[in-house]
Amino acid sequence: MQQLDDRKLKILQAIIRNYLETGEPVGSRTISKYTDLNLSSATIRNEMSDLEELGFIVQPHTSAGRIPSDKGYRLYVDMLLHDKVQEVEDMRELLIQKADKLESLLQQVAKLLAVNTNYTTMVTAPQYKKRVKFIQLTEVDEKQVLAVIVFERNIVKNKIIQVATSLNKETLLKLNIILNTFLQGLDLGEINLPVITQMKEQAGDYRALVNDILDAIMQAVTEEDDLEIFTSGTTNILRYPELGDREKACDLLYTLEEKKVLSEFIQDKMEDEESRGIQVYIGDETPVDSMKECSVVTATYEIEEGVYGKVGIIGPKRMDYQKVVSTLQHLMVQLDDIFKKKT
Repeated sequence: MQQLDDRKLKILQAIIRNYLETGEPVGSRTISKYTDLNLSSATIRNEMSDLEELGFIVQPHTSAGRIPSDKGYRLYVDMLLHDKVQEVEDMRELLIQKADKLESLLQQVAKLLAVNTNYTTMVTAPQYKKRVKFIQLTEVDEKQVLAVIVFERNIVKNKIIQVATSLNKETLLKLNIILNTFLQGLDLGEINLPVITQMKEQAGDYRALVNDILDAIMQAVTEEDDLEIFTSGTTNILRYPELGDREKACDLLYTLEEKKVLSEFIQDKMEDEESRGIQVYIGDETPVDSMKECSVVTATYEIEEGVYGKVGIIGPKRMDYQKVVSTLQHLMVQLDDIFKKKT
């Protein structure tokens, strides 16, 4: 940065921003309209030549405009990160104030990322493992029993179970004891055949009813809670010509708005422990058809052990990967700090 005066820095920033928006080499006449320097095209050409000699921009073809080099991108990203330090600190204070309202916090994260990257961003609400905390069977009438299943974090599911004969209080008490003794603290993967066999043996004549209750519990455990996804900057995709095709853009906007396919992609990656670091999916590596012309970069935040959520940035395949990865790494540190201070 010390090699460049303010004028060269402004011209370099203008070249990079214009190239990121258009994907086309940038000429001096474009820069003269793009900046507030009030310089002639000749002066700008001289400055661009200096920037090229210093290795910050390159000329891909004779008589063509310039495009940023990796060195130019690196300086641009470093300047952005430097300029954003105070903004991030201010935002961090805001996030801490809203940490008790997780939804507001995640919405703010999505907006902050969209503003800082000029790409489309998504943040999911955290996903919790459903461990059985308590089960209560209560007779509704002679033919029905209400099973109230309470999971950790006080998530409650109610299931009505049909019974062949009325159950007296002693039988209900016995079944409640059996269910809570064997299932308390278990998640779906831990409710296995040996556990089920022992429960049925304990239930005796009511093993068929225990089987029905287990089916109801399994259904409650495996029910897909809607994955809440917060998005921001969805129209940013229209800034990039390669994503601007009307049909492709409509498909991508629909995916981001409707979120069902996006949710399936994220749910699949959430269960994969190897996908919990920063991951980059380029083009066909993304299983979502409408994103085949995009790159998707994701990172995983952790509120507490076993409670994860995803942060993602969606942009063109020519996105500034260095900036995106650096931004996500910095964000993960900030979120980790916030959640640790909450506990």
